Amino acid sequence: MSQIYTLAVDVGGTGLKASVLDEAGQMTHQKAWRKTPVDPSPDLIIDEIKKLAADLPAFDRVSIGFPGAVRRGRVLTAPHYPDARWPGFNLAKAVGAAFGKPARLGNDADIQGLGVVAGHGIEFMLTLGTGAGTAFFKDGVLAPHMEFAHHPVHKKHTYNDYVGRDALAAVGHRRWNRRVHRVIAILDTLVRFDVLYLGGGNGSKVEGDLGSRIKIVPNEAGITGGVALWGKRNDFTDTDGLGDIGVDAVLPLHAKA
Repeated sequence: MSQIYTLAVDVGGTGLKASVLDEAGQMTHQKAWRKTPVDPSPDLIIDEIKKLAADLPAFDRVSIGFPGAVRRGRVLTAPHYPDARWPGFNLAKAVGAAFGKPARLGNDADIQGLGVVAGHGIEFMLTLGTGAGTAFFKDGVLAPHMEFAHHPVHKKHTYNDYVGRDALAAVGHRRWNRRVHRVIAILDTLVRFDVLYLGGGNGSKVEGDLGSRIKIVPNEAGITGGVALWGKRNDFTDTDGLGDIGVDAVLPLHAKA
């Protein structure tokens, strides 16, 4: 049986990244990158995805990670994209039509988590980039997605306001770093995670004593986790937590003890 290859796209507020993955979730080509256009429409994002794909090898299907709430292929919220056409837009269907190939859509933090979780206990994914993304798992199974990014965390500040890209620029690295540590402590109180993974474009900038339960992971997991949308548990249509999707979907990416 021939190998099936996946074009995995990580749509971000600052940049769009993509690569082609083999069935184990390994990149077969160096990732391609393009700057996210200012206030992009759905059609403009699709055009950018097509340009990314033009620099990559052939593929059979598409996985898309999107920075907002999604469900069954549709975008529900697009906090970084103010264009009014985003809410309700079926991005999976539109991208699939653009390539003539099947496509699936997931939240970007959910997908990054799927790229790193080990499948044991409560694992939490916190991405730090344009905003703050979150996902959590129990024994490798993705929980229903919750948009912590838009919940107040300090006074009137949401997680996005408090530890996002603009906060880092406004208050400086030292103060931002203290804020991230405070957010981690709040999340630990909230979910009592066994492991918290720090990812996203700014995850590697977090410093200080994080303890043994905090792990900084490569931002590339936002791409490699995309193979999970097409895993062995394929009775789902997206990663909103309503389908039976978990770390088993990406074996042999993750070895089970």
